[in-house]
Amino acid sequence: MNTPRLPNLSYRFDQPDYLKDALTHRSAGTRNNERLEFLGDGVVNFIVAAMLYEYFPEAEEGQLSRMRARLVRKETLAELARELDLGECLRLGPGELKSGGHQRDSILANALEAIIGAVFLDGGFSAAESFVINLYGTRLREEPGADEMKDPKTRLQEYLQARQLSLPEYVLVRTSGREHQRMFDVKCRIIELGVHADGVGASRRKAEQASADAALTRLEEIENSSSDSDD
Repeated sequence: MNTPRLPNLSYRFDQPDYLKDALTHRSAGTRNNERLEFLGDGVVNFIVAAMLYEYFPEAEEGQLSRMRARLVRKETLAELARELDLGECLRLGPGELKSGGHQRDSILANALEAIIGAVFLDGGFSAAESFVINLYGTRLREEPGADEMKDPKTRLQEYLQARQLSLPEYVLVRTSGREHQRMFDVKCRIIELGVHADGVGASRRKAEQASADAALTRLEEIENSSSDSDD
């Protein structure tokens, strides 16, 4: 097999075999991109997390987690892969070729993660970091959107309304501590989805916000799990 060419790839491999493996789907042979995909997944998650931590010093942990989830999810990675014309360079087995696998989100996303893993092995962390920063370009600078800066209760309400679901219930579970050091425990309940999430705060309002934030995180975990099971 000749060395693959990716005209839009902002990295030149010293060891082209890494790129060959990264572009090879498991349907095309036993030497494929699955191990590189595993490595690249960890690399891109770490680099994106570090970028978000630096670019958004005022963002809270929950906000950073949601921004990272958007940036590294399958759909976003597939969009980035298409910008590189990655599909045309993939090595697929006959069945995947016939079914249009070169345009499938899961295959494109996995291949891009494999390329990131390959860059890491070929050039080290600095090369992988530069590659990922260049790859995401304006996407990172556009984060977070206006919705991201809304408080958790507002974002949870809008999330549920968009899906025509009932609004959440906030139940005060207990209060503890002395009067001047009171802590509130609140449970956010989304009855229709069977989702319960707890929050603690120095006021009931803060505890409700914390429980809404935890509920949003849980809902995103459910969505991501459902998306992965469809691959």
